Parts: sequence; structure tokens; C-alpha cells
Amino acid sequence: MKRLFVALPLPVDVRAQLAALQSGLAGARWIDPDSLHMTLRFLGDVSEPDAEDVDFALSEIYSPAFDLGISGIGYFERRGLVHTVWARVEKADALLHLHSKIESAMVRCGFDPEQRKFTPHVTLARLKDTPVERIGPWLEISGAAVVPPFAATGFTLFQSERGHGGARYTPLGEYELFTPLD
Repeated sequence: MKRLFVALPLPVDVRAQLAALQSGLAGARWIDPDSLHMTLRFLGDVSEPDAEDVDFALSEIYSPAFDLGISGIGYFERRGLVHTVWARVEKADALLHLHSKIESAMVRCGFDPEQRKFTPHVTLARLKDTPVERIGPWLEISGAAVVPPFAATGFTLFQSERGHGGARYTPLGEYELFTPLD
């Protein structure tokens, strides 16, 4: 079994700009800048034959390249306790179109439809039992972060392997987005 997810890799300069935000929040376990990405679909544990089906289905997706921007910081919380801090990826029609195509392809491969609403983001840190109020001062300083638009030219099927220093991501398949002709 392989633990898989589909994501947009981020250019080196975008990862560097996001890494500059990764300090000053007590209790945060910051994501390694080399691992920063935007998840399009988490698949979980997948058998080898199913992973081959996923790779083929993703290779059949035909979708245009597009520009993405990052603006602002958000967080996921449960019962007033923050567990994830993230950078907000601006919603673009082409991004939502690509996400929809990937979701449809994964459902055709036998995966259950995703129940959670798609919130485009890049996870910056994980937290444990951190009250929302405690991240307020950090949000005041970092919350207005903006990364200029960058080109999304492809997406990747990654394998996630858990380890002592956090998860390690290995690309298993890379899929190009087409450049529309003017």
C-alpha cells in the first residue's frame, strides 16, 4: 500500500516566500519548505494496481495551465483549537476546473467522492491544542502575506511516507497542463 495524494508543486521562489512566514508562532511544527505544495486530492492508502489506475487516469486529464496567487493566512480549527495554519490560494476558475477533473477521475477509479469543501491552501504548520486566541498576534504580523501570481504548469501524484522528521513526499507521476494558444 502507498499513501498517495495529488498536488500542485510550488516554484522554488514561492516556497522561499512562504518559508519566510514560518517563525514566531509558539508550538508550531513548520512544514519543510521543500515539501510545501497545494493538495488537490488526498487519496490515502492505495494498492499498487489501484495506484497504476490513478496514474493512468491522471495522465488522461487535459486542462489548461493558469496563474495562481497566494494572499492571506487562514487556519483550520476544531472546537476553538487550531490544528493547521495555511496560506490562502486565490480561487481561479482554471484551478476549480482542474480540481473538478481530478475529482471526477478519482471517483471513476473507485474512490469515494470527497465530502469536504475544496479550500485551496498551502499548509504552513501543524499545531496541537492551540487556542485560536494564541495565534492572534502571529496573524496580525503574517496574516496579510501576499505572493505574486505564479504559473501552474502541471500537477503531481505524490507518495507520502511518514518519518521522524515529518512526512517525506516522493513524486510518482507528473502531468503537464497545456498552454492555451492566443
